[in-house]
Amino acid sequence: MRFTIVTPSFRNSDWLKLCIPSVADQGIALEHIVQDSCSDDGTGDWLPRDRRVTAVIEKDSGMYDAVNRGWRRARGELLAYINCDEQYLPGALQRVSRYFEEHPETDVVFGDTIVVDARGGYLCERRALTPQTLQTQVGSTLSFLTAGAFLRQRVIRERGIFFDPTLRDLGDCEWTLRLIRAGVRMATLGEFTSAFAETGSNMSLGANAAREHREQRARAPHWAVRCAPLIEAHYRLRRLLAGHYHCRPHEYAIYTPDSPDRRKVFQADRPTFRWRRPAPATAG
Repeated sequence: MRFTIVTPSFRNSDWLKLCIPSVADQGIALEHIVQDSCSDDGTGDWLPRDRRVTAVIEKDSGMYDAVNRGWRRARGELLAYINCDEQYLPGALQRVSRYFEEHPETDVVFGDTIVVDARGGYLCERRALTPQTLQTQVGSTLSFLTAGAFLRQRVIRERGIFFDPTLRDLGDCEWTLRLIRAGVRMATLGEFTSAFAETGSNMSLGANAAREHREQRARAPHWAVRCAPLIEAHYRLRRLLAGHYHCRPHEYAIYTPDSPDRRKVFQADRPTFRWRRPAPATAG
């Protein structure tokens, strides 16, 4: 088993139905564990019968507890988690697998992510940088989106770097800081691997996420908080030097509410790094 992909699920049936095929059609040996927290939106009516996944329906204490539970069950050499409102792009896992084969010293690699609206239309793109401590502590954003994060199983088996299950929305930041402090070797793939759908109800964009961000920032050294504008400027300089502000036209293919059984191709004719927020919408 090459990959174990975990999807935490709670009342996201429509989006989960788009996420699952994007994992299943990767053309590489994998298991897809869906950790559903006893959703009451009809998920339990169809999920256990979907042969493309291993469905685990049990109560958990939140998204990160669900991911931890899935990773503890994992049989794959490489791990990742992808939320219900996220998808993998065609061939993404093969490219990630090849990168790990060619770079045995790397334990975590980050791919780039396309941000789309609820209908699959292009909004922007987020290219990944390897995270640094100060930017993660006080910056306005994480240097990658977790839909594009992949790791070797030894990160959790040997180092025990699981997510903090007491956090609800921004456990990614706390987890990233522990990766940095543990000296885990990280790298960027430099290719698009994933799509993140801004649905209007994303947990990472909500009020609780903002509260957890403020709490994390308060735990940073006082001097780092005061120097936050300089730290942010340094982060933007890194992005500039990495070419993140020079976006080229491209196409991508994802599953959409109006095309749930076949990937729909979109053209990003005017790509941008600027995250433009759409009006709330729903799938289906």
